[in-house]
Parts: sequence; structure tokens; C-alpha cells
Amino acid sequence: MTLREGVVQFNLTFLPADPLPEAMLRSLNAWRQILHRIGLIGQEPHRYGGLGFGNVSIRLESGNPDSFIISGTQTGSMDRLFPEHYALVKTFDPATNSVVAEGVVRPSSESLTHGSLYRVSSAIGAVIHAHSPEIWAQAESIGIPVTHRDVRYGTPAMADEVCRLFQNTPVNILKIFAMGGHEDGIVSFGSSIEEAGLTIVRYLALATAKGVDTQ
Repeated sequence: MTLREGVVQFNLTFLPADPLPEAMLRSLNAWRQILHRIGLIGQEPHRYGGLGFGNVSIRLESGNPDSFIISGTQTGSMDRLFPEHYALVKTFDPATNSVVAEGVVRPSSESLTHGSLYRVSSAIGAVIHAHSPEIWAQAESIGIPVTHRDVRYGTPAMADEVCRLFQNTPVNILKIFAMGGHEDGIVSFGSSIEEAGLTIVRYLALATAKGVDTQ
């Protein structure tokens, strides 16, 4: 099977539900707007078959450690999202490649990757999956860990890669990695969406400067 950019690969159980409270999404949505403005999230006809790219999430502070809020699939073209464009992932299982979610819109195709990060470290409160040709091309030269190039996005194998990076690389300190088998794919994370956002912007500046130096 050929995997297409932005297409859900997991088995989804989706339950229609009311939108999440707007107050819960303010910081997440603000950073998502910033990332869209600088091109780390978006949709362009000449990239990835014209499909949307990039997504954001925050851990849901509840009794369920597997629950988190994530932007909906194929919302990349929108410069601003509203509560109905976010989904609540209630639980997930990489072993069975399954996700249970609720909301108005179905969750991002990268939900398993986001969930795996929340599961691997309780200190992680937010995750960004963006697309940056600059960071992706310069990842190794600026010291960013890279997942194996034969591992595709949104799969149980990518969830395993997240665990491998935490065991074998300083990713927990750097708070960013490149997806070797997912063109331009970059993931940053932090205790808050602000930390995750500032991390990816900082590395975008480093990668851009590195690219200028090598020209």
C-alpha cells in the first residue's frame, strides 16, 4: 500500500461530540496560527500532492494519561482554527494500530506519534508536528536526532521509533527530532505549547543560518 501524506493510517473509532471549550484551546490555537503564518503548517498545491500538513496537540489534564487534544485531519489550509477543528483522543494503542477519539472532526493522521510522546514522558505537555525543508535537510548537521528512513509517519513503527530515540539519543533534552522517512517532517515537544513552539522556531533559525553558510 502506498502511503499518502496527511492520510490516516490507523484504525479509528470516532464518536461524534460537541466541540471542546474555547478557553481550553487558546494557547494551543495561538501557536498553531503562528506556525501557519511562518509556513510550518499549511497546504500548498505543489507540495505533498496538495494535501495539508502539520498538526498540534496538548495533553489533557485528566485522570486518563492517554488522552490529548489534537488538531483535526486535513485542517492545514486554514489560517485559523476554531473549537470544532480539534478532536479529543480518548485512548490509543500502537500495538493494534488503533485510536479512539471524539469531536466534530477526526483527529490528525499523526495521532499515534503524538500519543507515543505523551506516553513515553509524563513531562511532555504539548507536541508539534510541522514540515520544514530547512530543518529536515540540515537535521544531522545541527545535531537533531533522526528516525530511521524506512519508518513511515502515523504507523506503529513510528511509535516504536519515538521510544528508541528516547533510549538512544538526547532527544529528551533537545525536544526535537526529524522524521527520516517522512519528507520535511519535524516533531518538537515540551512541557507547554510555548516551549514546543519556541524550540522549533529556534531550530528553524539554526537550520536557515546553516543553509546560508553552505551556499
